[in-house]
Amino acid sequence: MMFRETLWYSAFAYLYAILWLCVSIGPCIAETASKDETDSSCEMALIPGGEFEMGGVGTLSRRDEFPVHKVRVKSFLMDRTEVTNGQFKAFVDATGYVTTAERKPDWLELKKQLPPNWKPPQKELRPGSLVFTATRGPVSLRDYSHWWKWVEGADWRHPEGPSSSIIGKEEHPVVQVSWDDAAAYCKWAGKRLPTEAEWEYAARGGMKGKEYSWGNKAPEDKKPRANLWQGGFPFDNKGTDKYFTTAPVKSFSPNGYGLFDMIGNVWEWCSDWYRSDYYSKLVDRITENPQGPSDSFDPDEPGIDKRVKRGGSFLCCESYCSSYRPSARMKSSPDSAQNHLGFRCVKDIETKSSAKNSARQAN
Repeated sequence: MMFRETLWYSAFAYLYAILWLCVSIGPCIAETASKDETDSSCEMALIPGGEFEMGGVGTLSRRDEFPVHKVRVKSFLMDRTEVTNGQFKAFVDATGYVTTAERKPDWLELKKQLPPNWKPPQKELRPGSLVFTATRGPVSLRDYSHWWKWVEGADWRHPEGPSSSIIGKEEHPVVQVSWDDAAAYCKWAGKRLPTEAEWEYAARGGMKGKEYSWGNKAPEDKKPRANLWQGGFPFDNKGTDKYFTTAPVKSFSPNGYGLFDMIGNVWEWCSDWYRSDYYSKLVDRITENPQGPSDSFDPDEPGIDKRVKRGGSFLCCESYCSSYRPSARMKSSPDSAQNHLGFRCVKDIETKSSAKNSARQAN
């Protein structure tokens, strides 16, 4: 009897989610609706809730992707694409928001992350951000300072520095946005950042136990499946996928849930704090809708709190990073902004009970 009740409830919840989605995006498909009038749900996909094994698959998996553990997520909506320059500009125009990279760094906060009695050059205390700069030849891949350079004036409008621009790149993913910037956009849009579990579940596109979002076949330079690095990193990007930095969203085929660029193009912020040992706390049970740890710990940099980012970017290749996999985890401090880092949003599906709770809180 319990099994039948559970099965009936799951089926009902899924059908309700579909009904809610149809109602919410009805105006989007009306022929008379203009682009500006359409609801944001037009560009969101329904991710049906379910259970999956979260964690490393394949030989490229790293230590923090284990142990593999069971997770169950509820249904939710997810942006089909990464947030674009055009969308982020609308947010800035409407609110006057100033991003982290556009502000002068707070020295009192910055020094907490640096060795004692060390202060960066004065130019690094002016607004700017990190920009990838290809090297002239092979270098040690253990020292990322070879290819990451602080560039004064680099921000979301000028991803590679003051002389660069996003004009004509309105459909490219916005970059040079910190976690705080992404969270501010989500709040304005009535959405939120995905949890790490939601992101991985969605990235798998309904497939189980596969190393990549498209199956088990490794990326090929001759038949690019995503915007990745082809050639010797970090000095020789052959660009066989036609792109050397970001690509317009929807340039590559979507996954099974209709999501574009879940792999490659730009890294995507998640809501969770990063802990390298977090998965070890979730074994031997099914975890319902995990929200991540309550604090952060990265053994590589134990003094810096970090948030999770997922999906890899146009800099990922097998010889370095190899994070073009649904299970791959990466991390950065919430104030970090780089020219290969962006985000996408998710939205909860409102049920009758949650709507009643919202109404009570409003009253």
